[in-house]
Amino acid sequence: MLPQTILNDEQGRLAALRNLEVLDSAPEEAFEHVVSLVRAVLNVPMAAVTLIDADRQWFKARSGIGAAETPRNVSFCTHAIQQTDPFLISDARLDARFASNPFVTDDPNVRSYAGIPLLTPEGYNVGVLCAIDDKVRDFNEAEVAILGNFARIVMNELELRRIAERDQLTGALTRRGFVDKAKQEMDRFRRYGRPSCLVLIDLDHFKLVNDTHGHPAGDAVLREMAATVVGSTRPVDFLGRLGGEEFAVLLPETGPSEALVAVERFRMTLAQHDIALPGGSTIRVTASFGIAPLSEAIATVEDWLAAADGPLYAAKRGGRNRCELLH
Repeated sequence: MLPQTILNDEQGRLAALRNLEVLDSAPEEAFEHVVSLVRAVLNVPMAAVTLIDADRQWFKARSGIGAAETPRNVSFCTHAIQQTDPFLISDARLDARFASNPFVTDDPNVRSYAGIPLLTPEGYNVGVLCAIDDKVRDFNEAEVAILGNFARIVMNELELRRIAERDQLTGALTRRGFVDKAKQEMDRFRRYGRPSCLVLIDLDHFKLVNDTHGHPAGDAVLREMAATVVGSTRPVDFLGRLGGEEFAVLLPETGPSEALVAVERFRMTLAQHDIALPGGSTIRVTASFGIAPLSEAIATVEDWLAAADGPLYAAKRGGRNRCELLH
């Protein structure tokens, strides 16, 4: 892809970054290993896997760097994503773009930089693998090639990570992927106090669907249920398949009353939806929903799931095809 195309499609680039579903995720060994190797092989004091968000540079992995993120407008990597070639700086003090940069004039006293853009299969630079030195140096062709190889490993890991977090049947997040998202939401709640709700969903009488129509029909129901819920949610919401016919939805920036309105919409949309089964027939299914707002009393994701379990079972005991909110 031409650099000009990348520059002209910032919204597409940000969408590609969001699709990786990696921002604000916990440290992972594969990426930590890469930055450690970059430091050792290239003999630099600092290395990082950075992702360039709308207004910040966030480090998926870093070694020799203290901050977890920086403003985008002072990051070297913002310049690196604007081209497809390696971005190389021999002496930042002599470059008008960086001479007054706080990371050059103060700690960590950046002098030289080598960055390889992280290019998605769709052709978007979502971030950079970078090597940083506090001494003036020219990164030679062999060193840049090594860094390029490591960058490809990073992108492969990001793609594999996305695949591993998705349920193959429904496209929903796996339990592991959903738990990661819920942890991120809990971190945001602790930092900023923003509201959030978790919704447990259990298909009503799903065993009867399998017993009556067969497992291929059951799979069709699960796929359609997931697609129906996703079609009724916002881009910031997350659907996860926790196991069998049990699903969960994460509703960030949503208070209890708003969540109840949204979940009632999910319930009605699903109940009125004709699901095509193998063989040409159709079926309608319903689900029960339990909603738990995030609170200070909830310490772990398992606590949050358990909190939503109570209203879910109240919905099932109350006749199914119902929404119940934790009080």
